Amino acid sequence: MFLQKKYKSFSDLELIEGYVKNDNNVFIGELYNRYSHLVLGLCIKYLKNKDDASDAVIQIFSNLLTDLKKHKINYFKSWLYVYSKNYCLMQLRKRQSELKKELELKENAILIMDFSNPEHLNEKEAQINKLEVAIDQLNSDQKTCIELFYLQSKSYQEIEQITGLTNNEVKSHIQNGKRNLKIKLTSENE
Repeated sequence: MFLQKKYKSFSDLELIEGYVKNDNNVFIGELYNRYSHLVLGLCIKYLKNKDDASDAVIQIFSNLLTDLKKHKINYFKSWLYVYSKNYCLMQLRKRQSELKKELELKENAILIMDFSNPEHLNEKEAQINKLEVAIDQLNSDQKTCIELFYLQSKSYQEIEQITGLTNNEVKSHIQNGKRNLKIKLTSENE
């Protein structure tokens, strides 16, 4: 308790310096006590969800444990504002990317039919067989990228690591593979 009172009189910069020199989380705890409510308000403004915002506050202050040692900070309050805002924007971009991927999957997926109807089940099975044949007819890079992205739900980065292809090559193979599949499937239906 005495230590906490002692740190209340420290400036933000003294707390940061104390943390960097001593690697003592008590200094970060005092910064948290001072600014967590402001960061929470900012996160709610951007993320539009109190639970997500609360998680973001915890993550932001956890990230400070390493990032305060990397940066020279002159005005902590304004730096924290920008740091927190950037964190929220990254979360929104991540959400947008996930939503875009989910919409692409839905757009390219075969429509789900009523499996209680044998006619629909047979039609669905025939569509799946046509799709498998069409995928097998793609060149090897397109086939690999399409299978990893759509069938195994791998991200571009994961596909890069698995295949050794660059990000642009992965995107190109997926885009060209989709186009080629569409051509193959529509030409068979005509």
